[in-house]
Order: sequence, then C-alpha cells, then structure tokens
Amino acid sequence: MKYAATLTALALASAAAIALAAPEGGAPRGPGAGMERLKQADTNGDGNISVEEAKALPRIAKHFAEIDTNGDGQITPDEMRAFHEKMRAQHGQAGAQRMAEQWKKLDTDGDGRVSLAEAKANAPRLAEHFTELDTNGDGFITPEEMKAAHARHGKGK
Repeated sequence: MKYAATLTALALASAAAIALAAPEGGAPRGPGAGMERLKQADTNGDGNISVEEAKALPRIAKHFAEIDTNGDGQITPDEMRAFHEKMRAQHGQAGAQRMAEQWKKLDTDGDGRVSLAEAKANAPRLAEHFTELDTNGDGFITPEEMKAAHARHGKGK
C-alpha cells in the first residue's frame, strides 16, 4: 500500500487550509505567518476582513461568501477559524475515503483484513513490509495495524 503517499496527501490537505490565507507569490511562511497576513490585510484595524480588504488575500477573496457565514460582508476571526476547521475536516474525510477504497482493493476476499497472498497479488511493496506491519503475527494486516503503521511512519519524519 502506498502509505507514504497517503500520509503526504493528508499533510498537504492540512496545509491547504492554512494556505488559503497566503497571498500569491513569495509571502512570509511559517508559524504565525497566516495571522500576520490577516493583520496586514485588516487595514482599518477592526479585527475583521471586509470584502475590500480581502482583495489583498486572493484565496480568501475567492471563498469570501463561503467564509462569511452570516453574510454581513465581514469575516470575523471566529468565521475564519470555523472555515479552516471545515476545510481540515473535508480533507480528512477525503483521505479516509481514499484509504477505504485502497483497502477494498487490497482485501479481495472482503474479510476485513489483508493476507500475505492478497498483499503479494495487489501491493507488492506492502508484501515486502508485511511482517513488520503484521504486529500481532497472525498472518493478516488489519486496518488498525495499518493506521498504527501510518502513525509510526508519520512520527519518523
């Protein structure tokens, strides 16, 4: 299974929500950079982003109506946080759906676990790591064992 690719996709999905606040081009990056860009765009200092102010943040301007849930023409910090949480959840769900689809392709007999034979037939790279993924040594890889492997792999980066 391409668990490294899946982990990368999930990481990129998380970063995408933050990137919405980034202006085009070589803007500052790193912790707090998004908040700094929002503060700079808030030219009247009221703590909100108006439609006019959002023009300095093209990605926010593009999603302005979606972010401005009460439709008052201002994006509040609470609306911005809610939008970011919504985007993270959507990206997480998409990742989980891709994982479920991949699992279904691997688990050809539909018993909820992948045998070494299924891994060899459908995912040779997974078969190469089968023993280390099959942590309980029962001859099968379960979704829980795959999630644990993803977590271990993610921490190793």
